[in-house]
Amino acid sequence: QVQLVESGGGLVQAGGSLKLSCAASGLPFSSYAMGWFRQAPGKEREFAAGIHWSADSTYYADSVKGRFTISRDNAKNTVYLQMNSLKSLDTAVYYCAADYLPWTIQTKPSSYNYWGQGTQVTVSS
Repeated sequence: QVQLVESGGGLVQAGGSLKLSCAASGLPFSSYAMGWFRQAPGKEREFAAGIHWSADSTYYADSVKGRFTISRDNAKNTVYLQMNSLKSLDTAVYYCAADYLPWTIQTKPSSYNYWGQGTQVTVSS
């Protein structure tokens, strides 16, 4: 059974930092591109960052570029999202997702095969 379990969310002041983790099990992790998505209340789920299964490329939404960094440790079956200079607009539930052997990093949620349960990030202004 495939499981993606996010952790590291919480309450932080604007300008602060958080690091999210997503531990994967039940799948050949190194064969999956990993993405971080977020969903704010009343809004659609949106792509934030992605990392290729080979770990040789990453891609970011314009809204987080320069502030967020995605990385992965295939030995630990874990993907991370380092979030710096957080803004109130970053408040959302953050989800990690896995996409099997894509040619490129996908930004549409429908492209991803597996999802975690999400972790809440709240940025206070």
